[in-house]
Amino acid sequence: MTFEDLALDGLFTITPKTFGDQRGYFSETFRLDLLESKLGHAIQFVQDNESFSQKGVLRGLHYQAPPFAQAKLVRVISGRVLDVAVDIRQGSPTFGMRACVELSSRNRKQLFIPRGFAHGFVVLSEQALFQYKVDNYYAPDHDRGIAWNDPDLGIDWKLAPEQLHLSDKDLRHPFLKDIESEFTYIESTS
Repeated sequence: MTFEDLALDGLFTITPKTFGDQRGYFSETFRLDLLESKLGHAIQFVQDNESFSQKGVLRGLHYQAPPFAQAKLVRVISGRVLDVAVDIRQGSPTFGMRACVELSSRNRKQLFIPRGFAHGFVVLSEQALFQYKVDNYYAPDHDRGIAWNDPDLGIDWKLAPEQLHLSDKDLRHPFLKDIESEFTYIESTS
């Protein structure tokens, strides 16, 4: 597996090695020991989630407030998405900044998103099957979000606004400047 740090502290991609022949391919998509070595601490994923979406579906920007915050390891099984993580950790030198990564079944990249980030994605292909691991259970009372179209974030979702499809809940999220982040920045060791 290849790990590549992104510009925001704690975010990185993982690209698994793929071995192919005339039968198809084999790829080891998750190794706890390698991930923990990269993180410099233990992590325990407790829930796997999967979503299937059509082109233009935008899910996000979501996060869970402490004590039910979640770190995520996300990947695309089929299709192509633009995946976005926004730093919402108070005191972070990159607070309010975002990282955008294309994840696809072709590039096989995964994105690790630590606690303290809002997360979302938009489907760029006709359909996409998206999977992610989380290290804390879903807690509806701690479910939070930030507006996908927050002008201070300036996210280019790669599709025109009229091509996007959001849930009613995602259309009502506040701007980042209107939330009180409950996350405090602690520099990562990775």
